[in-house]
Amino acid sequence: MLDYSRPMTSHLLEEALKKVPTQQALVNIVSKRVRQLNNGERPLVDAGFRTGFADIALQEIIEGKLTLTYPVASPLSEE
Repeated sequence: MLDYSRPMTSHLLEEALKKVPTQQALVNIVSKRVRQLNNGERPLVDAGFRTGFADIALQEIIEGKLTLTYPVASPLSEE
């Protein structure tokens, strides 16, 4: 269960923003990863027992375990 009483650590936010181009992208990545963790996915980093899911997601980004990828658009065929 999410522990909303534990805010994300600001130094984790600052470090993660160095890895992701925009705040909006960071919000999207963290939100998606928190949903995955909430649904039972295992953390990709060592996390303490009471570490919040958002902090885990930020740590995963900082350590390079989560990255932002853009879908490659397929070229339009001229038929």
